[in-house]
Formats: sequence, C-alpha cells, structure tokens
Amino acid sequence: MDMTFLKRFLSSLALSSIAFAMAFTEVAGAADPIKIGMTVSSQGRFALAAQSGERGLKIWINDVNSRGGISINGQKRKIELVSLDDRSDKAMVPRVYETLIKEKGVDILFGPFGSTLTGAAANTTEQFDKFLMIWSASSDAIYEQGYKYVVSGSQIAASRMSHPSIRALKAVGVKSIAFAYLDEPFPAGVTKGAIAYAKELGMKVTMEEKFAKGTKDFSLIIQKALATGADAFYPTGYEGDQMIMARQLREQGANFPATYMVYAAQPQFLEIGKDAHYIMGQTLLHEKINWKVNAGLSREQVMASYNKLFPNVAYQPDFQTALAYSAGAVLEEIIIKADSINPAKMKQAALDLNEKLTVMTGPYKIEPTGKQVSMEFVIMQNSKNGPEVVYPNAIATMKPIYPAPSYSNR
Repeated sequence: MDMTFLKRFLSSLALSSIAFAMAFTEVAGAADPIKIGMTVSSQGRFALAAQSGERGLKIWINDVNSRGGISINGQKRKIELVSLDDRSDKAMVPRVYETLIKEKGVDILFGPFGSTLTGAAANTTEQFDKFLMIWSASSDAIYEQGYKYVVSGSQIAASRMSHPSIRALKAVGVKSIAFAYLDEPFPAGVTKGAIAYAKELGMKVTMEEKFAKGTKDFSLIIQKALATGADAFYPTGYEGDQMIMARQLREQGANFPATYMVYAAQPQFLEIGKDAHYIMGQTLLHEKINWKVNAGLSREQVMASYNKLFPNVAYQPDFQTALAYSAGAVLEEIIIKADSINPAKMKQAALDLNEKLTVMTGPYKIEPTGKQVSMEFVIMQNSKNGPEVVYPNAIATMKPIYPAPSYSNR
C-alpha cells in the first residue's frame, strides 16, 4: 500500500473523528436542560401559597418545553425544575438553597414564597453568584442589600403594593384607618407603605399596632381598633392570620365600615364562608384582568393550562399562581435577551427589558436594585356571590358596598 496514501487516509480519519466528536459535544450540550431550583413549603404557614406558586411556574415550564425550550447561542434548551422542601422554615432555607447549587447543580434559582424566606435565600444565591428570580417577596429591605443578581419578575415592592387599596378606600369615603400588622418583613413593609400613602392622600391614621408570629387571639387588637373610631380596619399578615382575624371580627361583632385584608379575595380565604363577606382584598388574576401580553401566555391560556395540568387540585389558581407564572415568562425573555444564563448578562438584560414587556400580570419595570415597581394589584370586595372587582373603576364589576352592613344584618 502507498504509505503516503495511508498517512493521508489516517490523517483524514482522525480529523473526521475530531469533527464528529465536536459535533456530538455540541448536540449533547444543546440537549442539556437549564436547571432551575426552588424550594416549596410542604407544611407550615406558607404551604398553600408556595404550592400555588409552584403550579404557576410549572405552567410556564410546560409551555416552554412544548416549544422545544429556550434558544441560547442558537441551541434549544428545555427547562428542568428541581424543587426541595423548606417546610416554611427560615432557618432551613440557606442550607437547602446551598444544596440546590452545590449538589443539584442548578443554573438559576427561583425564590421561595414570601419575603421572610426569600431574604434568607438571597444571601445564599448571591454568595454563589447565582441569578435569583423573585416571584412573591415584596419586602423593600431585600433590595437594599446591594445584591447584584436579584430581580423581581412580577411582585411589586411592598412600599407600593398598598397604593391601589388606599386609593380605593379613599374613593368610597374612608377618612381614617386603623392599621395592624404581623411583625415580619412583608406585612411590615406593606403597612409602612400604606400608612405613608394614606397620609399623603390626607387620610388619618388612628392606630399602628403590630402583633407577633403565631398570634391566635386578636381580640385586643380588634377592640383597640374599634375604640379609635376608624372608618376602616387594615390588618396585614399572611393568609392564616387573616382568616382567623376575619372569624374573630364576626365573633366580636366588630362593625367597621370597611375592612381590608391582602388575602381576602383568594380561594382559600373564601372557604371561611360568610365571615369573608364585604371584606376587601387584592388580586392579579380575574376574568376582567386581561392585559395585552407580548411575553408568555394570556390569562385565558394560563387558566386552560392550569385545568389541564392540575385537574385534581382542590384550589383554583390565585394571584400566587399568576405571579409565579409571570416571573417565569419574564425570565424566559431575560435569557433570550442575554443569550446566556450568565448572571451578570442576565441582570443587564433584565434592566434592558424595562417597559418593553407585558405579561399576564401587567407591565414589567424594575429599578437597578431589581425591585419591581409596576404590576399593581386590582382591588376586590367579597360579595355573597364571590369576589367582585371594585377598583379601578374602568374594570369594576360592582360598586363597593360602603359602609358594610353590621354583622347582625348579614
């Protein structure tokens, strides 16, 4: 055999093998999923809301994967969700997020439910230079820590969250408000923002009372609020706190002309029955709320997907579902804009997308800190037929009932 020919043949074969190996590596890389990690509470006071949010995120993931994934450098990559349990325990969160990063090898983190847990998670994700997408934590304090890679995709900051509710109360004639709040970051932040805005609008604050985690008897707070003669009672805590308080308002015959609770329009809250009637609350998910989206699915599409993916879930989707889904839709646009899952490139992309995205929960806009300053809530009031939109007027389904009838007449 001609040795020159043999050498050329072997050289060509070697080059072909190298090219094939490189091509195979690229194909394999294209098939590698983007791993997203989060914690979800299996028990404790955050369980219902956390699980509702997880379902919203799964709707987004299902949609992305049905389209073949997200394109990065021209290669489609599907999403893989890695969920671990945090048991509603702040002390567990740093350790579990470290496990997601070091042992599970996730690329991007989604926050847990709520400001209390998310604040603990952010310290860990920042330590490992990982991008953290927030979907439910609203405490302004999170964005005052100088974190580089934290972005709220959908949850408006606590200092601004209360503004629509205060405007709604003022519109019906409320002139004075008694505030009570759970002494934790989210409720305290919402209340602080509400008090400041109420004063700005010329309303009188008659009480500012905090209560401790685990409080079950709110009788003293309720009686103190009544004694101030306030037109409205505005207690802020988590869903369980507010359900207990609503029941005790009825038991004590505490007839405030208006009562506002953040979670009052949610499906779980409504299970308390007539004790929920006439209480005002907020949501981002209602048949009248139909933003013209340019990122992700519309409300109707999300609802259809929810019913298909979760036919046996007892609860209908709520605003936690909507917030988590929308944060996923924003995250997809961030990755596409960055063409990367590098946290620095993603943060810059998140800023570059300001006022260019509208998802099912509304227009997207963040500050350089990652704080969400758009996506205001719609105000509801519970009627005997269920929650109705009462503010803003443009999409209202009924006029607010003010003053609310006394408990003896309900």
